[in-house]
Amino acid sequence: MRTKYALSAVGAALALLAAAPAAGAAPAAAEPDPTFTPMIIGGGTATNAPWAARLFANGQQACSATIIAPRYVLTAKHCVDSGTISFRIGSLDQTTGGTVANAAQIYRHSSSDLAIARLDRSVSATYAPLGTSADVRVGQTVQVYGWGATCTNQPEINCQSRYLKYAHVRVSSVNARDAYNGVAVRATRINGITAGGDSGGPMIGAGGRQVGVASTSDRATVTNYTNVTTYRSWIRSVAGV
Repeated sequence: MRTKYALSAVGAALALLAAAPAAGAAPAAAEPDPTFTPMIIGGGTATNAPWAARLFANGQQACSATIIAPRYVLTAKHCVDSGTISFRIGSLDQTTGGTVANAAQIYRHSSSDLAIARLDRSVSATYAPLGTSADVRVGQTVQVYGWGATCTNQPEINCQSRYLKYAHVRVSSVNARDAYNGVAVRATRINGITAGGDSGGPMIGAGGRQVGVASTSDRATVTNYTNVTTYRSWIRSVAGV
C-alpha cells in the first residue's frame, strides 16, 4: 500500500495516514521521507490567485486555503485541529500584503477533510468560485496551489515557499478517499506535486472553479483532494455559496 501524508506543516512533524484510512482515524507523527526526489515540490510560482489564503496556526505557517465569501475561508479539517487560526488573504507573498483576519468560528465536516472558518471581519476579495461535478473528470489536467514545502530532504517546515506556487496534475479518480475517508479527487504529478503546508489549498478545474481541497500526498506522484463538488450542499449551508 502506498503511504500518504496529510499535508499540514504545523510544527516539524507531519500526519501519516494510510491510503484509505478508517473514518476519523487519528493521524500519527512521521518525519519526511528523504528518498523522494524534490520536485509545490516542482511546479512554478503563481502570478494570479486573488482568492488564495495562507493559514497560520498560533502565528506559525501551517496550511493553505481559499476565501469563498466575504467572511468565509475553505480549508482542510486537519489544519484546524487546535490553536488560534489566522489567514493572510489575497497576497501571493505569505509574509506581506493582502488582508490579515482571524478565525472567529470553525465549522468541521463530520466525515471528510473539509473545514470552513468564519472570519472576525468581512474581507473584500475575489472569491474562489466553487465547481460542480462537470468541472472535474478523469484524465483532466487541473492546477493545484499552495505555500507548502519545496523539499523532501529536511523537515518540511524548513522549506515552506514564501511565494504561492502551483503545479499541473492529472485526475485519475473522482471517487478516491481523503484523510478522513471522505470522497476525494485523486491526481498524479505532471510537473509538480503537493507537500507539507499545501493542505487546504485548492485544486482548480474547468472554468477556473475550485473542485478540491488538498488532503494527502505521497510527495512524489500522487495527491488526494477532498472533492468539493460532493460536499457543495454542506459548504452552502455554512457559507451560503
